[in-house]
Amino acid sequence: MNNGEGRRLNGEADDDDDEDDGNGLGRDAWQRTYDDERSWESLQEDESGLLRPIDNKSLYHSQYRRRLRTASAVRIQKGLIRYLFLVIDLSKAATEMDFRPSRRAVVVKHVEAFIREFFDQNPLSQIGLVTIKDGVANCLTDLGGSPESHVKALMGKLDCSGDSSIQNALDLVHGYLNQVPSYGHREVLILYSALSTCDPGDIMETIQTCKKSKIRCSVIGLSAEIFICKYLCQETGGSYSVALDESHFKELILEHAPPPPAIAEFAIANLIKMGFPQRAAESSIAICSCHKEAKAGGGYTCPRCKARICDLPTECRTCGLTLISSPHLARSYHHLFPIVPFDEVSPSLLNDPYLKLPRSCFGCQETLQNAGNKPGPRVSCPKCKQHFCLDCDIYIHESLHNCPGCESARHSKPVAATEE
Repeated sequence: MNNGEGRRLNGEADDDDDEDDGNGLGRDAWQRTYDDERSWESLQEDESGLLRPIDNKSLYHSQYRRRLRTASAVRIQKGLIRYLFLVIDLSKAATEMDFRPSRRAVVVKHVEAFIREFFDQNPLSQIGLVTIKDGVANCLTDLGGSPESHVKALMGKLDCSGDSSIQNALDLVHGYLNQVPSYGHREVLILYSALSTCDPGDIMETIQTCKKSKIRCSVIGLSAEIFICKYLCQETGGSYSVALDESHFKELILEHAPPPPAIAEFAIANLIKMGFPQRAAESSIAICSCHKEAKAGGGYTCPRCKARICDLPTECRTCGLTLISSPHLARSYHHLFPIVPFDEVSPSLLNDPYLKLPRSCFGCQETLQNAGNKPGPRVSCPKCKQHFCLDCDIYIHESLHNCPGCESARHSKPVAATEE
């Protein structure tokens, strides 16, 4: 009986081992943990040959400085009213697990963050979502200015199957963007996981059609560089890049949130009619033109046709007038006149014992001293000469869009001396 139990237990153990090996997980628990976290990638070798953790804060700040210098190198015209279609590849290649837990999960996670960042920086623009699977392109959401509706559709059940087709996606997107007004900047961002495209016709003709329709196409690959994607971006004036890991993919997709430079031959000035609706009384009841149902309180009234609208910015469903509020217009204004990049304080000035530098950041009032009471890395505004920490530098240029030192100097008025 003991032998039978021993055989049964051994048999169960053997079955478990076989199943473990079949799934490619024939490793100890501690080994799987370290392999999944890849903790060795967070170490780097210093000048003395010793290993130390990577300073992610300084690395992120250097990447931000590089983007800032590229964006502010010259004063260029930018498209503030954008119509962007986000094409997501949901073919069987999206189930690969080289991005943890899968490519699809990583794409959905960062697309949600991108949508919110896009509308924060482009309040007058609109986004639409398109998916590709089984060789067919499907419109997940139409062009709209509500981030919540896009995120809600994105959080639904998204299955991955079949092959992907870039041509079908471009044909579908072209049909929508071809109806966009001439003042709108037409863009397509494709998040591509597959290594091939299954097209029903000549994709080269489709690319030339998109080029004639002034549609800028950009691609972010998750597997490897593909010639047809690179050719598409070169012909339409977009950008093509391949993500190395999840953090790199996040950086690449967020680079498309600020408005891109306008193409020279398409940058034509236009006058656009816009309405600034008033908020309705909280006690009023009216039929909402967005949802076709009666709603009480809140909402906005179109100044032209007096229709009720729920959220701004939007386009009136009745008369077609673009409806915005003054804060939306102000938030788009900073892209035309961005803040100049702050200057990095050189190490020679930081180590000068005779130079008295500020001990705290002018923005957050946190200390700028390192361990041992030594001056830490900082930047200074070239106009007001105030010193800021690295976090405040990023916050000022990417979110606040105003220098606190310059604003305080402008609003502070000298008090005139009075004689008693």
